[in-house]
Amino acid sequence: MESSLDLPPDEGDNGKTGHESGAEGSVRLEGVTKKFGSFAAVKDMDLEIANGEFFTMLGPSGCGKTTTLRMIAGFEQPTEGKVLIDDVDVAGQPAYKRPTNTVFQSYALFPHMNLEENVAFGLKRKKVGKSEIKKRVAYELERVGLSREAKRKPAQLSGGQQQRVALARALVNLPKVLLLDEPLGALDLKLRKGLQVQLKNIQRDVGITFVYVTHDQEEALTMSDRIAVMDEGRIEQCGGPEEVYERPATTFVAGFIGVSNLLPAVAASGSEIKIDGGPTVSTPEAADFSADERCFAVVRPEKLTVSAADEAPSDRPSVDGVVESSLYLGTSTQMVVRVADDVKMTVLIPNASEAERHQLPGGGSRVKLVWEPDHMHLTSESPEESASADTADVSPDNEKEGATA
Repeated sequence: MESSLDLPPDEGDNGKTGHESGAEGSVRLEGVTKKFGSFAAVKDMDLEIANGEFFTMLGPSGCGKTTTLRMIAGFEQPTEGKVLIDDVDVAGQPAYKRPTNTVFQSYALFPHMNLEENVAFGLKRKKVGKSEIKKRVAYELERVGLSREAKRKPAQLSGGQQQRVALARALVNLPKVLLLDEPLGALDLKLRKGLQVQLKNIQRDVGITFVYVTHDQEEALTMSDRIAVMDEGRIEQCGGPEEVYERPATTFVAGFIGVSNLLPAVAASGSEIKIDGGPTVSTPEAADFSADERCFAVVRPEKLTVSAADEAPSDRPSVDGVVESSLYLGTSTQMVVRVADDVKMTVLIPNASEAERHQLPGGGSRVKLVWEPDHMHLTSESPEESASADTADVSPDNEKEGATA
């Protein structure tokens, strides 16, 4: 978003604010543990976030992501370990002394102040000069597209507009690191999707480090440079959106990021695996497992095709199954196929035409599910899931589904 405004006195001629023109904003956690009594919310975490990165911590409720964010912000202090911003250990420092600002899900705007006054609040407390405050506030309101609403009160704005005011109020203080704790969680789906794009564009424009917390997988994949997928106070995998989606490191990541088909298997040789109740499949990833070692083959639903039981090509991996259900989703049809007594697989079939959709096999049909060899990825069971399985009271009536949301 471009601005035609004169920039504040401490800004350069390149049209970028001080925090856009090369100011550092790296974050590093070394051996960080946070305990509340005997409960460890974060466990021995090591993490590096680069300057200018849009970094997302993703996971279910209670996984430790918000606690980690609060330790970076200074609202919580680590029980053990270091929190470094630009290589300076800030553990023990209060929030107001750190080069960070936080945007929360609740907008926390002052209802009696207009937008200009809300955005200017932090600068006034820092006793910044009036002329500089005026320029900075105008610049940030224009950046978030609310310059025309500057004199309005928060109650006169939509939820999305209020969240953009909260963002402007944080950015106007020129933080090195902006921390965002589920900032779009209170918005409806359509508005949230629109703001995802705006927020990413603003981050690119500002150029500072964003550390974002969410439990929304699609949101993380849409906006992030890198994603840390968390569970039980630990990072299960950290990587780019494509990496964590296409090549999940554990069964937890495979199941939490989108929908996965997890096929239990065993490594049969240096280049093959034997899928339980299914075929032997060649894959170079088998070399990462010892002979007879348990593993899981991950195949995403959109990578599968459905063929009649006697028509599947012989040169690609496939499994036999019986169609259990079919659900129309608008852009696609979701089909659930039982491929073994205790394993189901989910298939997503694009609804290219109504005629093709009506030709899909119905419930009870015998089919083959087919995929390309490079669309299958091998992974190990998550340590926490393995531990749970070891201690669980397993009933013979319990049923594992290969399709995990």
